[in-house]
Amino acid sequence: MDGQIQNGKSDQHSDLDLVAAINSGDVVAFEVLYLRYRDWVVGLARRFAGNDDLAMDVLQETFLYVLKKFPGFALTSNFKTFLYPAVKNLAIAARNKARRYQSTEAEIARVESTPDPVESNCPDDLRQILKRLSQEHREVLLLRFVDGLDLAEIAQVMDIPLGTVKSRLHNALATLRADPRTKKFFE
Repeated sequence: MDGQIQNGKSDQHSDLDLVAAINSGDVVAFEVLYLRYRDWVVGLARRFAGNDDLAMDVLQETFLYVLKKFPGFALTSNFKTFLYPAVKNLAIAARNKARRYQSTEAEIARVESTPDPVESNCPDDLRQILKRLSQEHREVLLLRFVDGLDLAEIAQVMDIPLGTVKSRLHNALATLRADPRTKKFFE
């Protein structure tokens, strides 16, 4: 790569090129990497934190974590594969911290008095359908079909054997096939 990453030409550079440029002190390359992955990080953080504000905090924390890796960072996998554990752990920590600090007596009373949401019978209510899957099955399913990771990358980010990923994905899909609300999507 020759020198600095130019504004407006960010899509032509691979993540490896950008990491090399950042290691060389190119600030624009970091911005390009940030812009490339920020929406994905926010979406993933929202899934784990359950809150838009916390997801934005996790976005900042994630890229601070990444920035601290430079100079000298060597990208040895897909950048999403590298980011996933950091985003997941930061989001879960943020969610747990928020729960600890937001549990006042008034808040508890308000939550207890709130009626449970009515479950939708609409097959398009994917959130309700996915909630019926175990956390492990849901996570593998979302990593595969929402985040676009391949099975080996999922095994790497979840730190589980490839066979376990295949089994969880198979079982999640079997559960969705058996559910009358989603069965038609598999016919």
